[in-house]
Amino acid sequence: MSTKTDAHASKKRDTLKWLLVILLLGGSIVSFHYFEEHSLLLRVISLLLVIGIAAWVASTTEKGRSTLYFLKESHLEVRRVVWPTRQETVQMTGVVLLMVVLLALIIWTVDSILLWLVRLFTGQGG
Repeated sequence: MSTKTDAHASKKRDTLKWLLVILLLGGSIVSFHYFEEHSLLLRVISLLLVIGIAAWVASTTEKGRSTLYFLKESHLEVRRVVWPTRQETVQMTGVVLLMVVLLALIIWTVDSILLWLVRLFTGQGG
């Protein structure tokens, strides 16, 4: 029974935290435009500060923690990837460009033939 109550309370806290995040972000955008007569630098700094606070509050929720875990694991996975050398990258780029040009020529040829056939059958070709 206690676990069910704790889970419900945790979900309720997370909902309140997300509401706070939305209010912080919305309020920061409104205040950014409301205090237009103040220095742009101060408005940007305060906007970034509130965004940072909202991100911290969001990271204390269950979804926020799982998102941070996912980002950390993604960063580790990117470091494990064996990236191609510059030469391999240039060669593959050349192959892709060649194939794009060849396919464009093939499509252009088929289009020209079909256009010629349509003109032939409709009598517009002269």
